[in-house]
Amino acid sequence: MPIPTKGIHRSRRLPGVDFISTRDATAQARSFTDILLTGLSPDGGLFMPAVYPTLSPALLDEWRTLLANDGYAALAAEVLKLFVDDIPAEDLEAIAKRAYRTPVFADEEIVPVTRLNDGLHIAHLSEGPTAAFKDMAMQLLGELFEYELGRRGEEINILGATSGDTGSSAEYAMRGRDNIRVFMLTPAGRMTPFQQAQMFGLDDPNIFNIALDGVFDDCQDVVKEVSADAEFKSKYSIGAVNSINFARLLAQVVYYIATYLKTTKTNEEQVSICVPTGNFGNVCAGHIAKQMGLPLDRLIVATNENNVLHEFFTTGDYRPRSAADTYATSSPSMDISKASNFERMIFDALDRDADTTRELFGTKVKEGGFTLDTDTLERITDKYGFGSGTSTHADRIATIKRIKDEYGVVIDPHTADGVFVAQQLADSVETPIVVLETALPVKFADTIVEAIGELPEVPERFAAIMDAERHVVDLPNDAEQVKAFIADAIERTDV
Repeated sequence: MPIPTKGIHRSRRLPGVDFISTRDATAQARSFTDILLTGLSPDGGLFMPAVYPTLSPALLDEWRTLLANDGYAALAAEVLKLFVDDIPAEDLEAIAKRAYRTPVFADEEIVPVTRLNDGLHIAHLSEGPTAAFKDMAMQLLGELFEYELGRRGEEINILGATSGDTGSSAEYAMRGRDNIRVFMLTPAGRMTPFQQAQMFGLDDPNIFNIALDGVFDDCQDVVKEVSADAEFKSKYSIGAVNSINFARLLAQVVYYIATYLKTTKTNEEQVSICVPTGNFGNVCAGHIAKQMGLPLDRLIVATNENNVLHEFFTTGDYRPRSAADTYATSSPSMDISKASNFERMIFDALDRDADTTRELFGTKVKEGGFTLDTDTLERITDKYGFGSGTSTHADRIATIKRIKDEYGVVIDPHTADGVFVAQQLADSVETPIVVLETALPVKFADTIVEAIGELPEVPERFAAIMDAERHVVDLPNDAEQVKAFIADAIERTDV
């Protein structure tokens, strides 16, 4: 039974939500702080709430006023309280206030929304310290980690994989924090110069950059292989900040709610959201918000040339591609052919059948993929509202130019993929579409120059970023060598 929310007031507290694995229905449910520090379930599955809290119309009305009067951090705290019962309410409020503040974020609204026309808006998720939407979750995660580790007297060694934005946002969120080290795997030569400068320019002693010989999916596979070594994971306190950590998705649910409240006047209105998608974490947060009762119409998945997810939503066939078959594109953060968070949505679509989910993602994906039956696919497209489209280099270049010419707004290549797909599908969608911006254009200067013939504006806070000395270690695509590096680094550094 969903947790009732009608009549909640800020001074009151509901029971929190237990968390279960997508692959083991018999495993003991866990609390929020346990899954916060664990990341991936020991059975290889992903944690999900045992039930979704319900967003009643009365609560949305209350939050509409709260957001307008008290701001984004206050809203974030209230969303957290629906899921977290093992951190005191007043501490959650303080954590959210530290995470979502200026000058950490460049705009006091935290997530401003721009109206391009009646049918198209952009929600700006790139006002954080690394100019990418990942900051929205990572700044909160940094605060939660430091709080809980301090409370327990423990350390955590975060292991993650990034195609650009996750790594820098994690490192900026965790740099200098007590009891935390970060080991971030990147695909060598696959990130833009700006992205590399952001990450490799950090010289904090608790930050370790590792460039692997491969693509993002290879990095993600190494993370999963290391995390699957239970003895190593336990001995070295390995945790995760990739979107396999449910706390990331919970933070992202907040901006779906904030965006909805900013683009509507009443709860009778609906909006659709178009999300540039790689690992399915961002749009999965939208799925969760919709299941909670947020009045969202369509959830539109925008892919680039690595369009495995678009193929799924149009055919029911999920066929992840190999690293060799994953294209290097001009929207590199979406160069992903194996979407980790996809499992969470499929788990829901299968009526939370953990055995089938384990078979599909633990076995079938490794054998080349799977095909869902027609009824399940219809549930995903009709009940859950999913649709999709795909974009090419030529599409995103033309879209960047068109949006600049028509509205005077410069968007990054990933956001351009989202805008292109949104406009392609606009005639079949009855509600206004909000495209979630993923990054500032400055991170992708070469593509912007190709599109509009001039360099993107460089915000003052990034003026000297390209000048910093680089700190990165090159390693082969081998989990054992990565483990050896991690073990050695932990032994020789104090945090």
